[in-house]
Amino acid sequence: MTGTPTDERLRGMRTLTAVISDTGGVLRAKTAPAHRIEALATSGFGASATWSVFCVDGCVAETEAISPVGDNRLTADLASAVLLPGGFGWAAADLRDQDGAISAYCWRDVVRRQVTRLERIGVAARLGHELEFTLYAADGGPVSPVTGWPPYGAQQHFAHAGFAADVCAALARVGAPVEQFHAEFGAGQVELSLPPADPLTAADRVILARTVIGRVAHEHGLLTSFSPQPAPGGSGNGAHLHLSLARDKTPLFAGDGTGVPADGLAAIAGIVTELPAAIAVLAGTVVSGERLQPGSWSGAWAAWGVENREAAVRYIAGGPGTPRGANVEVKCIDGGANPWLATGLVLGLAAHGLESAVSDVAPVQVDPQTLAETERHSRGIVALPTDPQERINAFAASAVVRSILGDALHEAVLAVRRHEARHVDPDGVHERVRYAWSG
Repeated sequence: MTGTPTDERLRGMRTLTAVISDTGGVLRAKTAPAHRIEALATSGFGASATWSVFCVDGCVAETEAISPVGDNRLTADLASAVLLPGGFGWAAADLRDQDGAISAYCWRDVVRRQVTRLERIGVAARLGHELEFTLYAADGGPVSPVTGWPPYGAQQHFAHAGFAADVCAALARVGAPVEQFHAEFGAGQVELSLPPADPLTAADRVILARTVIGRVAHEHGLLTSFSPQPAPGGSGNGAHLHLSLARDKTPLFAGDGTGVPADGLAAIAGIVTELPAAIAVLAGTVVSGERLQPGSWSGAWAAWGVENREAAVRYIAGGPGTPRGANVEVKCIDGGANPWLATGLVLGLAAHGLESAVSDVAPVQVDPQTLAETERHSRGIVALPTDPQERINAFAASAVVRSILGDALHEAVLAVRRHEARHVDPDGVHERVRYAWSG
């Protein structure tokens, strides 16, 4: 879906920046001055083939398919364009081949393909996202060294109420109104929720929100980190995804009071079963393993349960407290994940479950770590891999995950994760990558 430079939304733009989230989740961009916006949206701007395998350390991963030879086109999708204060335009970007066709490495297209796949079986999806991030002073120091930061602290919120209000206003102006905003568990940590939308729009908004939050923070003399683990030993930042599915406008996760419908169970089972393989994308950065630990509400177990915050998939029943209806929250996704790849994988795994009619994954209504290891084994409950090589091995072995991403992106993810596992020095890594995933 594209627009034209005469669109009302483009009026007043001095520049337009086309933004992508790369294979490792880092935001990258190219910018056009006003008179070149049409070119950025049609023929696109050059992006070497190596854009698909940039790593968090700024290096290029080695792969047989990608070399210094060849070029892609970074193409702004004007349907996603918004005007930021100062006349700066923002748009999500597709990656295209030289002939204008969507590249096999286009991260955004993974979402489109899985939406189409669900549509073929009569299913529509809506997604909402929660974003956790950590505030730092402009010099990188803590924002509350004296008062501390109790979870959900009112004092801590009001100390930064101007920042919170400005973030809410700025996101509302660009069509991504905040649903709620509060102090979180970690020192300086904040969480906000974005409203549900179609999958591509919802994923685009995650990237847009990081940019807007970063700009507002700068105006308030703050820095923001979306790193899965911005400091050793502290709380990590998640990027929880809420998913609802419907067929003929009938929700798949809403039961008749006797339990989750069969289709809903199949979708949940499809997600849970392949999570160990998908975690290389959902929580696969060099600092993700430290966040994804039992007892931290990070969704460290490949399991699901009704309102179970220790399970990777939390089922939320519909009712007065959830007027939009039943949904599932995928909790294991962190702030370093590419939102398009994460969204596409969750949708694709749900579709795989529906197509296969898999429904033999029973809910877990206790903290999985309180169960004996033998019982966890008998119930198929496993801890999600936190060791980089274990994540890589599980990802490489999954035909289901490969089919969702496509061969090209599957190999790109493998190349990036292998490079990061081998070459990123763990000494001081939290500080070095603290702002890598910020907007």
